[in-house]
Amino acid sequence: MDLLLQSPLKSEPKKQNRWLLRFPTDIGIQTWACKSVDAPKMEITTNEMKFINTSTFVNGSYKWSSMNIKVRDFIAPSTSQGLIEWLRLHAESVTGRMGYNVGSSKSITLEMLDPTGVRISEWLLVNCILSGTIDFGSTFDYASDEVVELGFTIQPQYCVLLY
Repeated sequence: MDLLLQSPLKSEPKKQNRWLLRFPTDIGIQTWACKSVDAPKMEITTNEMKFINTSTFVNGSYKWSSMNIKVRDFIAPSTSQGLIEWLRLHAESVTGRMGYNVGSSKSITLEMLDPTGVRISEWLLVNCILSGTIDFGSTFDYASDEVVELGFTIQPQYCVLLY
């Protein structure tokens, strides 16, 4: 019974549907076009040191995992045009040229909101680059009236939970 009295019944939990993803203005992807984003994740490797018949483990290196993003494609401003412009900073398909990392990496913020829309948590995703598959929509189908969604993956250099 004592455990029930200590439960956080009067505390408001964070909700998965209250967030904003803010891209730099030069990318051209609007905050309101975002549909979903993976939360930041870190992977830490471990090194095993064997001695006789036992093992001791020490931390190795760490890296931040890539993050999948889905956005809705609007006619104007065109979400796909904003994404392709960012992609062209990485690789230009017409000329075959690759871009400098300093020009293609962008910092993005992920904000969590309370029920009234006030920012309660902020992640800074630093030096994000596009990685993996950039998906400009699923199969086009005359029988469907679904909104076109774009999918892409970013790889942050590192993430900082500001608060």
